[in-house]
Amino acid sequence: VQLQASGGGLVPPGGSLRLSCAASGLTFKSGAMGWFRQFPGKEREFVAAISWEYGVVFYADSVKGRFTMSRDQSKNTAYLEMNNLRPYDTAVYYCAADVLRHSVHDYDYDFWGQGTLVTVSS
Repeated sequence: VQLQASGGGLVPPGGSLRLSCAASGLTFKSGAMGWFRQFPGKEREFVAAISWEYGVVFYADSVKGRFTMSRDQSKNTAYLEMNNLRPYDTAVYYCAADVLRHSVHDYDYDFWGQGTLVTVSS
């Protein structure tokens, strides 16, 4: 199983980015894909998670109204549209797959991508 995250980069405050996470070697029937982020020297934190079958999304309070998670079942790919980015959103963003649950806890996730760096700075 491989998760390939992409789409990170440098963006000014107020800008937008779209992250993608393509899963291979895994066929989702249920479960979820999630995005987490990690600030330097901090624990990884939950950002958003989408149930694969129904498309229901949970968001962290810090990103509600600014970030939108979606998935394309035909491509086995999840997306994170990030708008109105702020300097404190600067982090390494990781995607993950949970084959059984729709969890907000990183310890429930079974597979992880390599991370993509998002830097919000002028």
